[in-house]
Amino acid sequence: MYYVYILRSIDNSLYIGQTNDLTKRTHEHIFHLDKAAKFTKEHNDFKLVYSEEFDTRLKSMRREKQLKGWTRAKKEALISDDLELLKKL
Repeated sequence: MYYVYILRSIDNSLYIGQTNDLTKRTHEHIFHLDKAAKFTKEHNDFKLVYSEEFDTRLKSMRREKQLKGWTRAKKEALISDDLELLKKL
């Protein structure tokens, strides 16, 4: 399985990524381990706020790219599971 995920930092920044091991990857980001993204190393106190599961890496990569192109409002609607607002945006 592959995952697309969104992390939120204490300063309300969002980070979107994809992985085949969600637990390991979020741990790397949260604890600023060597393989953590530069963005998450520069921000503090991340927590996982959203994830989706896919059966192929290609599907997860396409979804990651799609989400990164969304507005902040649309990402927030997705995170809060506000499908009505998500459709409007």
